Amino acid sequence: MRKRLITALTGLALATTIGLVPSTTAYADPDIDTVQARVDRLYHEAEQASERYNDAKIELEALQGDVASLRADQRRQDAALDSVREQVADAMVSQYQGQGISAVGEIFVSDDPGAFLSQLTTMSSYEDRQDALLADYTDEVEALDIRETATSRRLAQVTALKDRLADEKATVDKKHEEAEGLLGRLKDEEREQMLSRGSKTVPSDVPASGRAAAAVAYAMAQVGDSYVYGAAGPSAFDCSGLTMMAWAQAGVALPHSSSAQYSSGPRVSLSALQPGDLVFYYSPISHVGMYIGNGLIVHAANPGAGVKVSDMNEMPVVGAVRPG
Repeated sequence: MRKRLITALTGLALATTIGLVPSTTAYADPDIDTVQARVDRLYHEAEQASERYNDAKIELEALQGDVASLRADQRRQDAALDSVREQVADAMVSQYQGQGISAVGEIFVSDDPGAFLSQLTTMSSYEDRQDALLADYTDEVEALDIRETATSRRLAQVTALKDRLADEKATVDKKHEEAEGLLGRLKDEEREQMLSRGSKTVPSDVPASGRAAAAVAYAMAQVGDSYVYGAAGPSAFDCSGLTMMAWAQAGVALPHSSSAQYSSGPRVSLSALQPGDLVFYYSPISHVGMYIGNGLIVHAANPGAGVKVSDMNEMPVVGAVRPG
């Protein structure tokens, strides 16, 4: 009996080894911890790309402003060049028609020494004026060329930046789709369990004061709203879009970029945080949340969790600032 059992077990092991009996672990769906780690990584990579996209949009707006200014300068330079060109043309026509020769003749036939000197001075001034006009013309041509070159360079930068924006947008979409595909393999209760992790009970009252009170009130009112890359309200936000709109309620203008917001006010030590202060995460900075006291932040977390309240130390903190 024992011999037959050993033989059967040996045969089963051999069948499994050569593939006759399928291994259940080879076909098992990944466990929730594995999915959670991969989804977190994909969401983070997508948010990094999204914040780079936001940075590029700010840079693009500045470049487009430069181009507009350069084009205005170029139009003014065109007008100045046209004016000098007309003056040079008039001078050349006058000389061609003999006005300069007549002046020379009058000098040499004059019997009045005073008139002779006066006309000689006039002739010299006329030639000096011609030289000055030609010099002005040359200067204006060079100035226009400089502006045209600068405008062309800025336009090339705009084109390159638009290409970069498209690349970052494609990265965001790809990472988001991968994360959603992984989440789709979970059961409903597993998905809900994973996406709700780390969420804290929303405080009934946040003791903010001054202008920060308006910013905090707005941010807290958005808890439960959706997270959408690049959004800044009214019903969906990304991380920097939420903090930008919240502080706008207090009359403080912030850029739509977490890294740019890091320069929006004085730095604050984590031990001195007050409600309304902005807390920044990762290096390079790619996430921002608003401190609301008791070690908590309100932030647009990710597409799965939306706007929520979390522990401030849920992610690696880089620093904090106090806007306004």
